Amino acid sequence: MSIGHVRRIGVGPEPDHAPWTIPTQPMPRRPSLARRIGWVVAAVGLTAVAAIGAFRLVERCEEPEAECEREQVEAARELGAAASVLAFSVLADSGLEHYRGAYHNPAMYVAPSAAAVSLVNSVHMMIKPEVSSTGRLALSGLTLSTGLTGLAFHLANIAKRDGGVNLLNLFYGAPLLAPGAIAISGLAGLAAARLVAEAEHGSPPTLLGQPAGTMVGIGAAFSMLSTTAEAALLHFRGAFHDPFMYVPVTVPPIAGVALAVAAFAPRLRKAARLLLKLTAAAGIAGFGFHTYGVSRNMGGFYNWSQNLLNGPPIPAPPSFTGVALAGLAAVRLMEAE
Repeated sequence: MSIGHVRRIGVGPEPDHAPWTIPTQPMPRRPSLARRIGWVVAAVGLTAVAAIGAFRLVERCEEPEAECEREQVEAARELGAAASVLAFSVLADSGLEHYRGAYHNPAMYVAPSAAAVSLVNSVHMMIKPEVSSTGRLALSGLTLSTGLTGLAFHLANIAKRDGGVNLLNLFYGAPLLAPGAIAISGLAGLAAARLVAEAEHGSPPTLLGQPAGTMVGIGAAFSMLSTTAEAALLHFRGAFHDPFMYVPVTVPPIAGVALAVAAFAPRLRKAARLLLKLTAAAGIAGFGFHTYGVSRNMGGFYNWSQNLLNGPPIPAPPSFTGVALAGLAAVRLMEAE
């Protein structure tokens, strides 16, 4: 018997391959079904973006004539800008966060795909607000339903963790209110499309049978408070180690309350506009602060592939800017009424 066939006692089980040979290497794993379905969803989303962009280029529009109609169209432009900022924020933020989660659920491809479609749609609303079409309504409704579905998915993700809905899981689970940003983008798009449709028929600006300024103002105020709640939770997790971390949990809620009260008290509209502008500026400043926070991690942007995932979310703060723009559109409508 050769040396290679002698079994060594006490060393371990005999190898399952011939002695003095390289063992069989495992075959590379095929991508999971979820991952393959996810790529299909992403491809369909990108195709939809291209198709919508081409369709928007050939749309026709008519200029409004009456002064009140122009005010409605300008408010629709501001709502389109709000939807654009929110859609971009969700596209970048959900793309990074879901990439960090390895897109283990194919539904995770839906949020960035829907945000990309919403971005194209809302940018066109901002550039050509006088265009009215059922396509805008349908895409904005799709964006809204995507956001509401995302809220349900994130709540389920937190609830199934050990301990259920508690502070620890709210800190480190799926961000509970993050999908609300894409839902707000959809609502802003729906409001903008409705305003333009009524302007074409010479109707006063109304939403759900109520004055449009009041409805948009209350909606923007509620959105401001929900966005503040998400920022407050994450900044509390960061122990408010920087005094500037108190800004997004103080200025925006005050602006939201002032906007809601201004819907019924005209004397507060000037103060509400000022606070909304400060909130919009705070969102832009937050973008800079989060960028600086990423650069402070080990390796800075030289190690961007890791620090972008582990540092503060750079695309998140502009969501305050988007909601503030919707609030400014509400103030414009209130004054027009």
